[in-house]
Amino acid sequence: MAAQMTDAHRRFLQVLMSHGIMEGSEARKLHRCCCEIHKVYYAHDKLDYFITTINSHLQPLFMQIRKGMSEGDGRAHYALVNLAETEITKMASDYAENELELFRKTMDLIMLSETGFASSMDILNLADQLKTKKMKKKEAEQMLKVFVENKWLSERNGEYTLHTRCIIEMEQYILTNYPDTARKCNICHSLAVQSQVCESCGTGMHLPCVRKYFRAQTEPRCPQCNTTWSCDIPGTHPRDSQSPSRTRRAEKSFTLSTR
Repeated sequence: MAAQMTDAHRRFLQVLMSHGIMEGSEARKLHRCCCEIHKVYYAHDKLDYFITTINSHLQPLFMQIRKGMSEGDGRAHYALVNLAETEITKMASDYAENELELFRKTMDLIMLSETGFASSMDILNLADQLKTKKMKKKEAEQMLKVFVENKWLSERNGEYTLHTRCIIEMEQYILTNYPDTARKCNICHSLAVQSQVCESCGTGMHLPCVRKYFRAQTEPRCPQCNTTWSCDIPGTHPRDSQSPSRTRRAEKSFTLSTR
């Protein structure tokens, strides 16, 4: 039998719905605040149990609060996911058809790139190639800003990647539609877009998971096949910034060798 849903749970859900996604430290603060306001038992290490109670009541509505990880810094995030719609069509109520097509093509660029990023120039060049309705580059540029504001994309120095919210909500869609480039992290078992891949067995790991897993190892070895990990470990090698491209090249090499 599901635990009782209290006003503290309802308040937490309402705030999360208004944000779309919430970083772990913010979620913990909200958890404490909701419990204190409604005089409900609070324990700092019971957030996931608290969320499990909410999820048990969301299940009939095909909704769920899911936990994911930022690929940039490894911090936990929580997002409310609609389980009834697993594809990009869940965005249909918020965007026009050509805007959705631009997002799909942007995702293609990101997922098929060597680094898990797509340049603004490459994305804007898609504007007049849309089949639904062509866009001017200024319109496409504005849409990129909207995608970032709505936390579907993240931008860094003119380069775009999938936001943590997008990865959490569309994990299954991405795994299904990009089987050659999308894989789950061997450590945290979440979808890894920006990752490193073992050249021997194809095991993939998030960059933050790579840093954490190999932190105390002088001779890093693959957790799956135990061969030497050939990629630079982020944060420990002077050529750290080159790691993502080396990673994706290794992944392509593995994919070709297994066909």
